[in-house]
Amino acid sequence: MILRGEGLRAPECGSQAAGFVLAGGESSRMGADKALVKLVGKTLVQHALAILREAGLSAAIAGARSALGEFAPVVEDRTPGRGPLAGVCAALSSTSAPWAAILSIDLPLVPPSLIRYMLDRARVAEAAAVIPSVSGFSQTFPAIVARAALPVLVQELEAGRSGCLAAFQSAGGRLGRRVLTLPIEMLAQPGHVTDERGLPPAFWFSNVNTPTDLERAGRILA
Repeated sequence: MILRGEGLRAPECGSQAAGFVLAGGESSRMGADKALVKLVGKTLVQHALAILREAGLSAAIAGARSALGEFAPVVEDRTPGRGPLAGVCAALSSTSAPWAAILSIDLPLVPPSLIRYMLDRARVAEAAAVIPSVSGFSQTFPAIVARAALPVLVQELEAGRSGCLAAFQSAGGRLGRRVLTLPIEMLAQPGHVTDERGLPPAFWFSNVNTPTDLERAGRILA
């Protein structure tokens, strides 16, 4: 990978965790560069970076197809077109931190407290990865991924198996470490995870991939 922007390595929160925004998609459904479309006055990449920073992490951008170096350091993916797993591998390759918090560009409503909680659980459980679930359905992102999982993830990618969730499970099996799935409803009800804007969990995973999605997210935030 090639790192461009501020500094020569992806920034890290001490020596424990680094945050990355995945921004390598083609944005075909949006009709414009998704990272640069605006939601309530800020680009989607600014929203994603703010989530990671408010979670206490410095943040870089992984797998970017456009010039986003003005917003944060960019880790370029040398294997474009191979999906988000390639971006995850590029992110993990760029840091020496034991954990990486990965957030996709299309999730601007995720609360920072969720990232913090997931990272804490990853550290305590020494998990290979931590992902959330909503209404019983596992979500790929945000994800906390152990850097130790990188060799297995690269092998999965090179074998043509580009699904992130399956790759996380494979890494967990190979490493003898768990992949934790955290039900959002069970975290929100007792207040372990909250949204300072007052948004209920049903809105947190509203994907923004089309102009209609963007308009809906704007109404939610308004």
